[in-house]
Amino acid sequence: MKKIYGFIVLLLILGSCVGPKYTEPENNIEESYKQYMYDTLVSNEDTIINLRWWEFIKEPSLDTLIRHALVYNKDVLMAATRIEQSRAIMGMTRADQYPGFSLSGGALQSSSSGVDNYNYNVGVGMNWELVFWGRYRAAAEGARADLAASEFGMRSIQMSIISDVTQYYALVLDLKNRLEISKKTLGSRDSAVLIIEARFNGGVVPEIDLNQAQINQAIAAAAVPNYMRQLAIAQNALAVIIGEHPREIITDNEQLDSMNFELDIPYGIPSTLLLRRPDILASREAYHAQFKQINVAVAQRFPSISITGMFGGSSMALGTLTGSGVAWSAGASLLGPIFEFGKNKRRVDVARAQAKEALYRYENTVNQSFREVEDALVSIKTLKLEIEAKEREAKAAINAEYLSKLRYDKGVASYLEVLDNQRSSFNAQLGLSSIKRQLIDAYIGLYKALGGGWLSAEEEEQAKNNEANTDTTKK
Repeated sequence: MKKIYGFIVLLLILGSCVGPKYTEPENNIEESYKQYMYDTLVSNEDTIINLRWWEFIKEPSLDTLIRHALVYNKDVLMAATRIEQSRAIMGMTRADQYPGFSLSGGALQSSSSGVDNYNYNVGVGMNWELVFWGRYRAAAEGARADLAASEFGMRSIQMSIISDVTQYYALVLDLKNRLEISKKTLGSRDSAVLIIEARFNGGVVPEIDLNQAQINQAIAAAAVPNYMRQLAIAQNALAVIIGEHPREIITDNEQLDSMNFELDIPYGIPSTLLLRRPDILASREAYHAQFKQINVAVAQRFPSISITGMFGGSSMALGTLTGSGVAWSAGASLLGPIFEFGKNKRRVDVARAQAKEALYRYENTVNQSFREVEDALVSIKTLKLEIEAKEREAKAAINAEYLSKLRYDKGVASYLEVLDNQRSSFNAQLGLSSIKRQLIDAYIGLYKALGGGWLSAEEEEQAKNNEANTDTTKK
């Protein structure tokens, strides 16, 4: 027995040595972002770390839509079920480490030479597979990593929901603004056609002036249903994002300018800040889970011991079952692969390759996160300059349209000049609305790229309480 116990202890020691040891993936990143990208920065880094979307987004109706989406969006609900699945799988995996018990019972009737025989039995069975190579431990650690990946994945989806709702909301306001511009332009061009038509009938202007006025009218007339269609599609998409059937979205304010986002960006954003992004953390845990499959595959190349047992009773009569003699049995078996034409080795190779793929996916996620921040920063900087230029363009174009009409009415300018200025004014107003929405998208993109911050005030308060309790415990 001493030899057996010693052998078991030796197996337990060896079990901790099977397979490679997991280490956190390295990140070759710079300490901070390029300074040249910023013009006006602040030094308060806490603002960027502890982002609060409900302070960043100050539209009441948008706030309501986001809160609704975080509860009822179908992607969020599916992510929640994936967390439940991962938690259940982790429990199943952990249970494999312990013995399993089963209850068995039976009744048998037989007849021989006219004599009936009865036999009743009941017992409790036990089966326990002892694996000393860390297979169950590695599987349990992998399951825990899968659970963490699912939780971070849900958080990443929630951040995306906040961004998507805000961007579609801005798109709805943009399209409403462009639709209004198109309607006003169509109204003015309808009036122009009537005036030009009357002048043509009176022989004052040539027919080409009337045709050109009709062309401009048709351009504005086509823009109205175009933006009506785009607006309906955007509202339907927004309704689905918040977890409802397609419908019209009512907004408190019809003006795109009301969404004035500003995000304080500290000097030299620390690059390590990006590593708190939920998609990066989810990708890291997915790599961790896949890495543990290497240990599982390696452990499968070694033998395992199965212990079985039964304790119960058997009787010829049901009434004397409990009073009969006790029956029991116990046994053990050793099972291990000997030669399977390289199947077990290939299983390890597959696990290693899958872990390498997961590592590359993690590294790509990190690289993509840096690109998203860089893109958002440079977009904010350049879009602000572009808006300033577009505002000057729109103001000048509107005034030029007005002056060209006066010049044409006085016979100083041709109608071609009027048409050209009308087109410039229309396009400039539409372009200004679009570029303002793009700036909002860039701010939301930066919010998402920096990790999203807190999901709710309750979450922030709970985190602070947990941190305070941890500090108290340490003291």
